[in-house]
Amino acid sequence: MGYFKKAKTGRKVYDLIFGKGKIVEVYDDSHYLLMVEFKNDYQVAYTDEGIPNWGNFKDQTLFYKKDIDLTSEDFSPVKKILPSKKIIKLRDKNKLEVRLPSGIWKSTKRADEDYIEKLLKKEKYHFFRKKK
Repeated sequence: MGYFKKAKTGRKVYDLIFGKGKIVEVYDDSHYLLMVEFKNDYQVAYTDEGIPNWGNFKDQTLFYKKDIDLTSEDFSPVKKILPSKKIIKLRDKNKLEVRLPSGIWKSTKRADEDYIEKLLKKEKYHFFRKKK
């Protein structure tokens, strides 16, 4: 039985990728059980275990807002803005982290390629840092 087996529309949730959101649709006979809408207008489908259809995640990223504990997550600001050449070099070596829309830092291998490419095209280099 999955974490969201008894999900209802309107419930507040928190995702480690996108931040605060609410359940807008629940599907009965689908691999993705629910649709969540976030403040930044993203809509993402999730399994009953809270795994998104976005990015390369195999673990639960969606939780009911009252159940989440974020004390172990890294929300720190970037200390040094990397040049584009350094970002590409670190990305090739798998030593680059990206700031997800929720504000949490994760490896670029875990994030969606379209999200990373959009940040690079818009020259938002402050969303990247070298892995600690």
